[in-house]
Amino acid sequence: MAAATFIVVAAEMMPVGLLTPMSASLAEREGTIGLSLTITGLVAAVTAPFIPIVTGRVDRRATLIALMVLVAAANALTAISGTFLVLAAARVLLGLSMGGVWALAASLAPRLVGARAVGLATTVIFSGIALASVLGVPIGTYVGAVLGWNAVFWGLAIAAALIALTMATTLPAMPSEEAVPLNVLVLAFRNPGVRAGLAITALLVTGHFSAYTYVRPALEVVAGLGAPAIGTLLVFYGALGVVGNFAAGAPAAKMPRGVIVGLSLGLVCVLALFPSLATATVAAAVLMAAWGFFYGGISVSTQAWIARAAPEQRESVAALWVSVFNASIALGAFAGGRMLDSMGPSPVFLVSAGIGATAFLVAIIRTPESDARRVS
Repeated sequence: MAAATFIVVAAEMMPVGLLTPMSASLAEREGTIGLSLTITGLVAAVTAPFIPIVTGRVDRRATLIALMVLVAAANALTAISGTFLVLAAARVLLGLSMGGVWALAASLAPRLVGARAVGLATTVIFSGIALASVLGVPIGTYVGAVLGWNAVFWGLAIAAALIALTMATTLPAMPSEEAVPLNVLVLAFRNPGVRAGLAITALLVTGHFSAYTYVRPALEVVAGLGAPAIGTLLVFYGALGVVGNFAAGAPAAKMPRGVIVGLSLGLVCVLALFPSLATATVAAAVLMAAWGFFYGGISVSTQAWIARAAPEQRESVAALWVSVFNASIALGAFAGGRMLDSMGPSPVFLVSAGIGATAFLVAIIRTPESDARRVS
């Protein structure tokens, strides 16, 4: 499951490290290529909540295998894209499959391990997200510089196909525990604790991706770095993202609010300081590492928040969380691209910091436990 989240996130995020060569190859502006993240995020956001409903009583193992085959097809189509229209079609297909993988992965830990290991298993599954930054985007940046950006997506297609094959031989049968009617999603959203967690997720992810989607052109302009140096900094970012994921996992299972307050405050500080301090390579490296650490724990801690708010509706609230998460990626990539094209990179980071500060305030004011008690 960690390998599956790794591949779908690496595929989704890969244009971040390949923005410049993809822009040149497809004869489009960098902000336009950045919309490939918006497309994927929007499609995943719309489809993810309905995966448990559409698949009904279909075995979750079979569903995951089918979704990973679609991930492989989406990356193969991206690799042969010669125009932005073909790229957009490929990213729609990726969004369809990615939303399903995320929606199921976020809720399956209790079915794969014993009760005592659920927290660690959830952390491991979400480590695929951080590892995608550590291994996926940086390696993709290097490979793209040597073999071309198309080769990167061919590699992702092959990897997704291999993961589908591995799932067929290793995952246990996981029959759907019950059919999920549409009104269950409505009931889950009516939970104030769930809504607060989704709001925090939306604000943090939107703020993050407004800046992170365009970190390559930002580092080129602010610090004057080239592709090899940017790839190295993305490794620093991703390595600390893995550390942040595991550092946040166990504490978030016990006190999600406290962890989110700390992570959001750190993320806001990094984004606010980036335009003024990331002017030298060393300073940029430190900021990228800190950015990775604070953002690395966001996925597991926000998921822990909504799971705490609605423990009896894990699959439904996980699907809502995936929807909000990916819609926020889309919104962040879109808003950041428009600001980048019109104002340059520095305002993007300052606005992103402001969005993150709002999430910090929501986490200070609300708690999942008290909200859940009100609903009951």
